[in-house]
Amino acid sequence: MEDVARAAGVSGQTVSRVVNARGYVGAATRAKVEAVMVELGYRPNSAARALRSGRFRAIGVIMFTLAPYGNHRTLDAIAVRAAQAGYALTLIPVEAGNLSTVNGAFHRLAEHAVDGIIILIEAHQLDGSEIEIPRGLPIVVIDSNKRLPHPFVDNDQALGARQATDHLLALGHRTVWHVAGPDSSYAASRRRDAWKAALEEHGAEVPAALVGDWSAASGYAAGKRLAARDDVTAVFAANDGMAVGVLRALHEAGRRVPEDVSVVGFDDSSDAGYVWPPLTTVRQHFEEVGALAVDALIAELDGATGGSEGSGSGLPDVQLIPTELVVRASTAAPARR
Repeated sequence: MEDVARAAGVSGQTVSRVVNARGYVGAATRAKVEAVMVELGYRPNSAARALRSGRFRAIGVIMFTLAPYGNHRTLDAIAVRAAQAGYALTLIPVEAGNLSTVNGAFHRLAEHAVDGIIILIEAHQLDGSEIEIPRGLPIVVIDSNKRLPHPFVDNDQALGARQATDHLLALGHRTVWHVAGPDSSYAASRRRDAWKAALEEHGAEVPAALVGDWSAASGYAAGKRLAARDDVTAVFAANDGMAVGVLRALHEAGRRVPEDVSVVGFDDSSDAGYVWPPLTTVRQHFEEVGALAVDALIAELDGATGGSEGSGSGLPDVQLIPTELVVRASTAAPARR
């Protein structure tokens, strides 16, 4: 920094302000300092800055596979907001939600020197007092369940399922069949419970849910069973992938959509508007969830909560983002019989 200051003809304090983006520096002076930094090949020493500030400017993320649509969209949003805030990301994927793999991920992140952790794993898989969360690390959970003593952010899963079910009932369908996500998924459980509650509140029959695994293949298998029933006129699938599988099964069975059967998905994936017919679905705001998770974690850091229970940042511990129903051509009133 002394070399840069000397070459730019400014004080060391001015160079420090440019490097750390703190304090006012005129545009011309900043440009001169930055040009000299490039010319001399100067890069701030992150270890030295961490010793001085107590911050590593790094956020750890623990998550399962990137395969689900929501996971990679949320992670992308986390990465963008973290970069905007000047933080790097360290991603630790885990293959299973058992204690050993999750505890191992926490310890690996502690070794990587991160300031805080965002957990993108369904919280019911993290229940139990044996989880070894490193002390002093603020944590934010992306999930709609409040079983860990940390702030969490998520889309409102129950609201989305109600929007889908209410839409189909309002069209005049007597009941709504459901292709649910896996039993191990808390999000799937929330959607399934809200679907059931909506039917009960309307006095509609509650059919037995068919369980899939989020894949189009599982939706196709469920769709073949539904297509064989003449009393099925409306189907709510717990994600767009399974909804696409249902559409194919109905098409192969000669059941027209939406004339014979209406279908609603969940997520509003990038392909939802381009299948045939275009899919009515529930839109989740993954970008907002990822950005809010980063903001909440940085607020925890700035609030110097040290990873204690609750939020010392003034932000709410629970932030649920409302979903919205996107109506397309896959739903209509039931045909008269």
